[in-house]
Amino acid sequence: MDLALAPLPQEQTGKKDRGRQIYDLGHTTVFASKSDPRFSYCLYVPPTLGQGGSPNLVAVMHGTGRAFTSYRDAFAGFGRWNNCIILCPLFPVGVLGDGNRDGFKYMQEASIRYDEVLLSIVEEVGERYDLDVSRFGLFGYSGGGHFTHRFLMFHPDRLWAASIGAPGSVTLLDPSRDWWVGMRDVKERFGIEIDPAAMARVPVQMIVGAADIETWEITHREGGRHWMLGANDAGRTRPERLDSLRRSFEAHGINVRFDLIPNVPHDGNQVVEHVESFLAEVLRDRRANEQSIAEG
Repeated sequence: MDLALAPLPQEQTGKKDRGRQIYDLGHTTVFASKSDPRFSYCLYVPPTLGQGGSPNLVAVMHGTGRAFTSYRDAFAGFGRWNNCIILCPLFPVGVLGDGNRDGFKYMQEASIRYDEVLLSIVEEVGERYDLDVSRFGLFGYSGGGHFTHRFLMFHPDRLWAASIGAPGSVTLLDPSRDWWVGMRDVKERFGIEIDPAAMARVPVQMIVGAADIETWEITHREGGRHWMLGANDAGRTRPERLDSLRRSFEAHGINVRFDLIPNVPHDGNQVVEHVESFLAEVLRDRRANEQSIAEG
């Protein structure tokens, strides 16, 4: 028999199935992005994938500490009991060899567009698991909160929910100021027209600890990498800056659920249950609406 044409022995087929169970389901291994292997991601995939309806995707964006596997583990229970795949990207420090910790927060670093990196990873996950990823939920805390509210501004059509956690700096919907403080030159910089009406169709949560008041990391100083006039105008602390973002959104007709959590400092793990509650409510409404449409 020509060995090249021989079917795989049953033992090898079993190994392939076992490998999928270990590495592609549950708490997965770490995958390099096919479109740009400088970036990677891990997942939580419910072992019951494909049973009981089509799952939804929730992307969870890390902060400056890059604790992406910790966030995956924190949201695993939510993913299992709400039939969601949890996607946690990793955007490493110093991708360009310069030690920059903050590039992903402001959406662009040299030629890298981090919104496009996430979208390519989302599409890859959709292909791997035969998943509809036309819309997904997005949560980010601290540096991830930077990323989340700016991604919402750029791509509201791709999100079914956005949870913005404790960003150190915020971009207001202010047409009188340039990026990143405002949005005046976004079209020239990014080729994107920010559409507040489209943003208003996305359920939005803003969440921060009431005790998150240290300013050493978030105060911009002249000469810094992201210094510009108005860099500190949104407020002194994270709660103040997030409240400025809330008021900016609401002035443009965007409803916001604002959660100020008592006695919580700058610790993403302490807000996870509140984010899960928000996402679960949005999912219930979303699925009920889909069921109503399906029933005519």
